Amino acid sequence: MVQYGSLPHDPDKYPLYAVKSKSWSDDRPTVMVTGGVHGYETSGVQGSILFIQTEATKYVKDVNVLVFPCVSPWGYECVQRWNYQVLDPNRSFKRDSECQTNESRQLMAYVDGLNVDIICHVDLHETTDTDATEFRPAKFAEKGVDYVQGVIPDGFYLVGDCKNEGGQLDFQTAVIESVKQVTHVAPPDDGKILGEEVVRDGIIIVDAKEWGLCGGVTTAKYTTTTEVYPDSPKASDEICNRAQVAAVTGAFDYVMANR
Repeated sequence: MVQYGSLPHDPDKYPLYAVKSKSWSDDRPTVMVTGGVHGYETSGVQGSILFIQTEATKYVKDVNVLVFPCVSPWGYECVQRWNYQVLDPNRSFKRDSECQTNESRQLMAYVDGLNVDIICHVDLHETTDTDATEFRPAKFAEKGVDYVQGVIPDGFYLVGDCKNEGGQLDFQTAVIESVKQVTHVAPPDDGKILGEEVVRDGIIIVDAKEWGLCGGVTTAKYTTTTEVYPDSPKASDEICNRAQVAAVTGAFDYVMANR
């Protein structure tokens, strides 16, 4: 466990930690997991920790494993999408931009400083009912426009990066198939999920780097952002945590088989 920074408004209370495989080698490729970029999305944090506890050692003979279990600890503690500056960390992962947050700036600096070849990055998120009741209305209000309510997807889905070879759809599909062993995949709403076209079962594609998403922070060949739905009657905290682990192992297994 390595401390790579802290949140400046209370450094002692909010250190920032990464977990690295002990057999780290700069000559090996690296696979990476991030959780808790949005602090209120609990299974991102707990799923990261569960992956470390149960599955991470399967991969350390072949690759470096790098996990950031809780990118936004203040948001996790306070059950918030925003950070303590009322900024969205998951729109702030842009280099050479004034929109960076303390959370994104320090993570990017640490990753860049490692100077290793990151081949896969899985960023763990949730889409919750509070997106519709609290956080999306706040985003619209900040912009001074009327809130337009969308349909919260009932189930798991993935967000790929359009700039990454069209989203690496076979990779995304492998992750979806792994997660299907644990929980259900979100059906589309008129062919879309949250306004974005569903390109394959449970998969939408956006411009992750343009949006400043954590999922677009590296130059990895294989990247994805997970979204589980903890408020579904078909789900539970345990199911959501296990679904996040299944997404990570599905991603890493695909990468190991296609290096």
